[in-house]
Amino acid sequence: MIDTENNSADLYAHLGDYKTLSLEPPFSPERYIQGIEICLDAGIEVIVIDSTSHEWDNLLDYHSSLTGNSFTNWAKVTPRHESFVNKILQSNAHFICTIRSKTDYVLSEKNGKQVPEKVGLRGVQRDNLEYEFTVVLELDMKHLAKASKDRTGLFMGKPEFIPTIQTGQQIAEWCNQGADAPATVTYESMLQLIRTAVSIKDLNALYYAHPQYQQVLTGEFTTRKNQLNNIVNQNNYSPNGISNSQQ
Repeated sequence: MIDTENNSADLYAHLGDYKTLSLEPPFSPERYIQGIEICLDAGIEVIVIDSTSHEWDNLLDYHSSLTGNSFTNWAKVTPRHESFVNKILQSNAHFICTIRSKTDYVLSEKNGKQVPEKVGLRGVQRDNLEYEFTVVLELDMKHLAKASKDRTGLFMGKPEFIPTIQTGQQIAEWCNQGADAPATVTYESMLQLIRTAVSIKDLNALYYAHPQYQQVLTGEFTTRKNQLNNIVNQNNYSPNGISNSQQ
């Protein structure tokens, strides 16, 4: 665990054996990258970063310290952040990254005045970082998790739940299932997989496991989903309109 939370990783020692690398300020992208490299050199297979929010806070402070045009100054910030993200994506290890959240507001017009209105929570990180991850789970104050993104198809659309050891085992098993699979799925084979999906669950799993085809094959996914729904409806009702469960 790469710990930026003042050694708070030690609070979870009762859960099992793990190694901790404490990161101290400044929490620059370069220091995060150095910490990741230390873990990789030690042969670590799963790296937990708690939290990534400090990296973005550091870059925001850096940006605000720059003189000149605020917009063009982002050219000095973005490459550093992208180096951090790419280090995670290109490393031969599994990553679990936490992101702090804060209350998000928008300005709404009421009685001719612009007033702030609370619209929920927002992660303290650069926008769209969540798209880089396979699974994104949002946790509330009761530790209940809900998937906002899920390429595995394991959690999307499911009721809120408290993550456990079994949650990690599910994700690990999903990852290992693809260990011997072909590196890419061709357009033609993807079409065949969609058209032969036997359930909505299987279709959803295909959709989230292959994001590169979500836009291109939206029509095919929708068509097959409608076909499967029709099959379910036909199985539930007899020709005379009486439900099979009532016969």
